[in-house]
Amino acid sequence: MRTEAKQFSHAPVRTKRSGLAWLCTAALLCPGSGRAQDHALAIEFQPRTPEQMQAFYSARGFPQPMVALLAKQCFITVRVHNTSDRVVWLELADWRFSAGGKALHRRTREEWKSIWAEMEIPLASQSTFRWTLLPESLDFQPGEREGGNIILPPTVEPIRLQAQFATGSDRHGAPLRRSFDHLRCEPQNR
Repeated sequence: MRTEAKQFSHAPVRTKRSGLAWLCTAALLCPGSGRAQDHALAIEFQPRTPEQMQAFYSARGFPQPMVALLAKQCFITVRVHNTSDRVVWLELADWRFSAGGKALHRRTREEWKSIWAEMEIPLASQSTFRWTLLPESLDFQPGEREGGNIILPPTVEPIRLQAQFATGSDRHGAPLRRSFDHLRCEPQNR
C-alpha cells in the first residue's frame, strides 16, 4: 500500500478582516495560522484568542462557568476541503498533536460531554458547543468541505500536528499523511 506523506508549507491566509489581516502568513504576521493545499487536500488553521472565544460563547448565552473554562483552552479553527476525486476520511483519532516534544491531549466530544454533565450545563449550551467542533469522524466526498474547532491544552510552545486520512469509499485506499509545524495558540494572559 502506497502512502503519501507531505510536509505542507504554509501559504498566505486571506481573511475577511479589514486592514492588513489579509496579508497574514504563518511565519510572519499571524503566527500559528496557515493554509496548505495539494492535489488531495486543502487545510486551513486559524488559532483563536481567549477573548474571541469568550465573546463568541458569551454572546450565545453560555453559563459563565462554561465560558471561563473554555477561555483557558487552546482553540484552533480548522477547515478541510477534499480536492481529490476520491473519498477522504477525517478521523480525529488519527491526528497526533505535540508541543515541546510532548504529546498534547485533544479532548473529544465525549470527554466534553462528560465535563458539561458534571458541571450541569444546560443541554442547549451543550448542543451549541458541539456544533462548533470539527467532527470526530467524517467521510469527505470529492469537493466536500467541512470546518470546526479543535481544542487543545494551552501552550506557549509551537504545536506540531501529524495527521493521517484514510482514502477510498471502503477506507482501503492509500492513506494520506500530513505534517504541520509551528501551529500556535495564544494562552489566556490572566
